[in-house]
Amino acid sequence: MTQTPDTEGSFWPDTLAASIVAKRGDSHVVATGITPSGPIHLGNIREVLSGDAVYRALNHAGSSAKLIYIADTFDPLRSVYPFLPDDYSQYVGMPLYAIPDPEGCCENYAEHFLKPFLAALDELGVKVEAYRAHEMYKEGLYSDVAVEAVASSAKIAEIIGRVSGRELPEDWISYNPECSECGRITGPTVTGADPAGEWVDYECVCGHSGRADVRAGQGKLPWRVDWPARWKVLGVTAEPFGKDHAASGGSYETGSEIVRDVFGAEPPEPIVYEWIYLKGQGAMASSTGLAISINDILGMVPPAAVRCFVLRPRPEKHIDFDPVNGIPGLHDEYDKFEKTYFSPDDPVDEWSRRIYEISQPGEVPTEIPSQVPFVHLSVAAQAAGGSGEGALEVIGRSGYSVRESDRPAVLSQIERAKVWLSEHAPDAYKFSIQEVVPDAAGDLIPEQLQFLGKLSGVLAEVDWDPDTVQSSIYELGKENGLNAKKAFGAVYTSVIGRDSGPRAGYFISSLDRDWVVARMEEVGAL
Repeated sequence: MTQTPDTEGSFWPDTLAASIVAKRGDSHVVATGITPSGPIHLGNIREVLSGDAVYRALNHAGSSAKLIYIADTFDPLRSVYPFLPDDYSQYVGMPLYAIPDPEGCCENYAEHFLKPFLAALDELGVKVEAYRAHEMYKEGLYSDVAVEAVASSAKIAEIIGRVSGRELPEDWISYNPECSECGRITGPTVTGADPAGEWVDYECVCGHSGRADVRAGQGKLPWRVDWPARWKVLGVTAEPFGKDHAASGGSYETGSEIVRDVFGAEPPEPIVYEWIYLKGQGAMASSTGLAISINDILGMVPPAAVRCFVLRPRPEKHIDFDPVNGIPGLHDEYDKFEKTYFSPDDPVDEWSRRIYEISQPGEVPTEIPSQVPFVHLSVAAQAAGGSGEGALEVIGRSGYSVRESDRPAVLSQIERAKVWLSEHAPDAYKFSIQEVVPDAAGDLIPEQLQFLGKLSGVLAEVDWDPDTVQSSIYELGKENGLNAKKAFGAVYTSVIGRDSGPRAGYFISSLDRDWVVARMEEVGAL
């Protein structure tokens, strides 16, 4: 599900942290920012996790660093997104903090999407100092830089025009006032400004004319000015952002000149990342509905495995996320890193060790947790009829040992497997144990029936573990002139009524031996 990463040398956050320290010293603010205009998805989370990884690496290297997150709550609602009711057209152009929650459960639109995201960050072990942009403006954090930006509008316009090639009006003012009548931030046109930058006059499309107090936060700076102003206000030294902002003439390039020439500060060290794509569909985006929220992902994948999946590749490499066929592999990949970390026989692989360490939401475990393959958990959950405790019994029958201290974690994994089966898993992973002999067993050929009769005796005697059961079915089928498809197909048909299913060794050994033996004998006698 990911591009093959570089495996030579240090893990990328450590390399980047060393470079940042060499350039900027030992005191750092790593900033991230996402507009809560819709469900915050896995693609968005790459920004915050990349920032968190560098923040951890800086502290690991002995620097003093903090991680901040700015929710762009002062941004306007740009359109009626697919997940919104049609009547939200009345709020288009208003800042997110001033729009009602679409479900009525939070104080405003922005908080509706922000609160579950912050909860997901907590689950992922990302400890951020969170800012809301509208509060920063209203409470005066931006007052000085906003006044300075308005007073320097001509200089800023020259920079934006020269660097980006975007031609701004001759009388352009670097401020977007918030209409005191209709509440929109996209409706007003600035008609005049105080040369000292303290206020702007405006006329709004709603017909209202007014004056906005810049120092009081009665509006906000345009994005290309807001971003460098934020760097100055918060002292940002490193920041991850998408490749669109890093393009030639993009907002990072204009922001770098603005922060130096207008605000007298240095731009942060860039951490440029590629998009996360929904496999076969395109880059994730809430505005198009092409996304899976991070909260939904955490319902199928534990936090450490999410972190590993996102952070293992270098940021500039794109990631494909496949919720249908890719979830088992995502779990397996994380389990491999865990086994490597705790393997005393393998040579030290510092790259893999650091991936595992930075993947942990909290403290690194002192011993390897009980591991059960995700596919087997999905089999056990179905074999137990959805019961978590029943699934633990099934797991025990098939040879996996779960320590008592690990039972809650494994039960959580069983619940995640059930969510994946319900929401995304292909039919090949799903089954239902047939309480009576399935009608499909009547279509088995005589050679398959004879094979099943003999198999009942073999399975009554062999060790009841996945590998032994798998090889017993295969070898007995070969001895009786059946290819693997015919032999395993007969077993699946007898139990679930179709000729394919999960890996037979895991599947059959997860069931009660006496029940399986009786079923094979019953079908073999047809």
